[in-house]
Amino acid sequence: MAALQSSIDSVRIAALAADKMKATDIVAFDVSQPLGITDIFMIASARNERQVLAVAEEIEKKLYEAERLQPREREGLTEAQWVLLDYGDFVIHVMHDETREFYNLERLWKDCPLIELDLPEEPAPVTAQDSPEAVRA
Repeated sequence: MAALQSSIDSVRIAALAADKMKATDIVAFDVSQPLGITDIFMIASARNERQVLAVAEEIEKKLYEAERLQPREREGLTEAQWVLLDYGDFVIHVMHDETREFYNLERLWKDCPLIELDLPEEPAPVTAQDSPEAVRA
């Protein structure tokens, strides 16, 4: 059984949010065949802990705004090396570059189909309203 279209649509929203916050190497795998407990794993990288948190926050915000979705579980917010957002039908991993390189999750899911995320060629610009500094002002 392939990933549900609703999961694919939600992951595309998450991927666009990650892209907006300048996450890199954003990929999603249809893991419904080998796992059966979730449809999709999405992985995105960030350069530092602050960006890891900003990307995860933007993903949560956009999924809530678009579909009123909230993660069932959120892990890794304290260390900000690897934030996991579990939405049940899909799981989002936002990883520090070095952590992603070390764990190499793509190796585990290389036999699973990739999901086309329909991301723009160029990352979306971050506006002053979206930046973490704007929240402090």
